Amino acid sequence: MSAPAPSWQSWQSPLSGRYASKEMSSLFSNATRFGTWRTLWLNLAIAEKELGLPIPDAAIEEMKANLELDDEQMKMAAEEEKKRRHDVMAHVHVFGTMCPTAAPFIHLGATSCYVTDNADLIFLKRAFDLVIPKLAVTISRLAAFAEQHRAQPTLGFTHMQPAQLTTVGKRACLWIQELLWDLRNLERARNDLGFRGVKGTTGTQASFLSLFDGDHAKVKALDKRVTQLCGFGYAYPVTGQTYSRKIDVDALNALVSFSTSALKMATDIRLLCHLKEVEEPFEKDQIGSSAMAYKRNPMRSERVCGLARWLGNMANSARETAGSQWMERTLDDSANRRLTLPEAFLTTDVILTTLQNITEGLVVYPAIINRRIAAELPFMATENVIMAMVRAGGDRQVCHEEIRVLSHQAAKVVKEEGGDNDLIERIRKSEYFAPVHAKLDELLDPTTFVGRAPEQVDDFVEEWVRPALQPYAEALKDVKKAELAV
Repeated sequence: MSAPAPSWQSWQSPLSGRYASKEMSSLFSNATRFGTWRTLWLNLAIAEKELGLPIPDAAIEEMKANLELDDEQMKMAAEEEKKRRHDVMAHVHVFGTMCPTAAPFIHLGATSCYVTDNADLIFLKRAFDLVIPKLAVTISRLAAFAEQHRAQPTLGFTHMQPAQLTTVGKRACLWIQELLWDLRNLERARNDLGFRGVKGTTGTQASFLSLFDGDHAKVKALDKRVTQLCGFGYAYPVTGQTYSRKIDVDALNALVSFSTSALKMATDIRLLCHLKEVEEPFEKDQIGSSAMAYKRNPMRSERVCGLARWLGNMANSARETAGSQWMERTLDDSANRRLTLPEAFLTTDVILTTLQNITEGLVVYPAIINRRIAAELPFMATENVIMAMVRAGGDRQVCHEEIRVLSHQAAKVVKEEGGDNDLIERIRKSEYFAPVHAKLDELLDPTTFVGRAPEQVDDFVEEWVRPALQPYAEALKDVKKAELAV
């Protein structure tokens, strides 16, 4: 057998090898997986002993002392799996080799899904515990940005065409609101997770009923005790050989929903970068383009968009897997879930780290924003001018026609001649509009066009954001700035 190729000579997932955090990568590693299997076998033995099975204390202590695997044991398991074509039995064998006293009791009464499915549920729960606080941090950073720019007028866009003014902070609150919904969804998905527990080969608990000589109460107690030892509040009341794969659908749907929020936010930031109104962080030595040295490409937001599309497409895989399970189970779910579940959380983890990095370094350019407002505001102010003229005794219909003619003249200068919007100068020069000449500066004050946007930011942050983040107060303390590996 040839030696394995160096990592740079074989395919490596960019999620684990390039982007994701060490914590998330470690969670879905083989070391964590197989170590968790050993913990599950230990907890099963503890519960069986407590309920009367003759398992020696030495066997329990032996298992406790050998929960971690080293390189040699991993090699042994790999060799055993080649022979047996069964990963669980390979690890039962290696664990038994390390724990000879416990060997007769390891996996007693259990089916493979006792360790594989229960371990997956443990990983899902821990993965949510990693991403939920990260989402809270991103929301916190974005809320601070919204408060800082609560009153900065900016051009609103509908159909990507200039519309009524809003503020930079108010626009950020649109992003935050969706992220708050995601926080709720992730919390709900995490808290809904149950345990497969101790159910046997087809979910009937027949093997355990045999172990306890037909004592139904002890079998129920065993299921409850193992669930408790593994840190879950309840076990699913009925299962087949596996827990329902609909649980995976529910978990991934929360992540997929988050991906839409990330995609929307990052797309908006990319558009704002194009307008040069807002810029994502750009490091001193960062290169935007290999050919065009002046470029400052929004690569962070582009990365978020690319990964969000990838994450969004994972829901269908989980849905089809859940719907195509036959009766009590088939094995066509296994290879699919080995890819889908880890990669969904690894992708979410990367997106959140990148969003945190973006929100910690967003730069706003008021001069560019104000220049764009100045180019469009005269058209938007025409209704204000008409109303002021009416209050000064003018006829609305006549005023409307006068300002319509001037607006078309100004628009021709902008569109056909490439000049600046000179509508206000035309109004100043018009004798008809003399009654409002002194009020034009007041009528064109951008802050009078943003409505309650600043107050909406204040109310939203106080009434919605702060309460949602309160459970994460400790996690938000002394959080280090997010650094991107590449």
